[in-house]
Formats: sequence, C-alpha cells, structure tokens
Amino acid sequence: MRDNKTRWITDTPEGHSQWLIDHFRRLAREGADLGGEARFVSAVIDPGTSVLDAGCGTGRVGAALNSAGYTVVGVDADELLIASAREDHPGVDWVVADLRDLDLRDAGQARRMFDSAVLAGNVLPFLEPDTEVLVLRSVAAHVRDGGPVIVGFGSEHGYTVDEFDSHVVQAGLRIDNRFSTWSLAPWRPGSPFSVTILRSAAHRTGARVACH
Repeated sequence: MRDNKTRWITDTPEGHSQWLIDHFRRLAREGADLGGEARFVSAVIDPGTSVLDAGCGTGRVGAALNSAGYTVVGVDADELLIASAREDHPGVDWVVADLRDLDLRDAGQARRMFDSAVLAGNVLPFLEPDTEVLVLRSVAAHVRDGGPVIVGFGSEHGYTVDEFDSHVVQAGLRIDNRFSTWSLAPWRPGSPFSVTILRSAAHRTGARVACH
C-alpha cells in the first residue's frame, strides 16, 4: 500500500481513529439510531443484493446492511478501524485496502463485482488531495453496469459539492439523484450535507428510490 497521505491522517488529531471507535461503541451501547445510511441504501437497491462499503470505517453501515440481508464487503485503509469492525461485527468481510487503486478479486482471480457501492461517513473529504477522481473510478469499476454508487458528505471539511460534481464527470459517472440528508430530504443548493446517487455516464435508466 502506498504512503497514506489522506486528510484522515494529516488533518485529524493523533488518536482520532480510536476516538471514532469509542464514539460509535458508546452510541451503540446507548441505543442510538446508527442505521440511517443503511436505510437509505436499502431504499435504492433491491433486497438481498451485494454492496461494497467503501471507506467503511468502524463498519456500522455495512453491518446494518448485512443484518438486513445484503451481502457486504467493507474496505478501509485504516487498519485500526478494520480491526474494530472485525471485532464488533463478525460475519462481514472487512478488508484493509487503499481506495485509490482498489482491486478486489474473487477466488478465481476475477475482479469482484457488486450491485452497488456506498461511501458514507465523509469518505471523499478525508481522501488525499487530488485523488478523488481515482477513488470514484476505482470504486465504480467494482460496480455492475447501472448499479448505484451512493456518496454522502458534509461541506464542513472543505470539500464542496461543486468540486465533487466536477470529479464525478471526470470519473465517467453522472448524477442520478441528490438529497440533503440520508432521510431523503430534498436537495437545496447551499445545504451543508449532500447524498448523491451516481451511475455510469453510459447508463441512462433513472434511479429508483422506494421503501421495501
């Protein structure tokens, strides 16, 4: 794996990964609702399909999707976060890998493909600068034609929606739909948070957002 110069490493305090682990473990003990992103994903994709949880962190989104019957593989470059995901959410395939050149393979060494992918938890704003297009391309390369790539992030980390939209085009993707929250609030320009459904630019079928 290449040197990790992500903003997750350079722009957060020492010990931030452990803080995040402790934070979500505490919320889980307190009974907090940690499944909003997973409910959004399940409203977009078919039941029982496969999901790539890219930048999975502590695994809370992928674990919720797995509990709902989806086949999930979670990927993160942070070994501490992956160790936490493996401990707290056994039964899911958690992988340490760099999203910049992601290359997941099955037992026959064919590229592993998924019906959808999700990047939750401010994955893009914490990437190494100027690698956003690489990450979008490498994640999308693991999604079957027409499958959604769902990206959520907040603007407080310095990465703007306009920058994101430019990177989407450069990655060969297009915007299918956009919301202001994981609870499907309508998108409004200037909203501090965005959740965007992307698909391949060559695929023209509209997104389906429904409750199962």
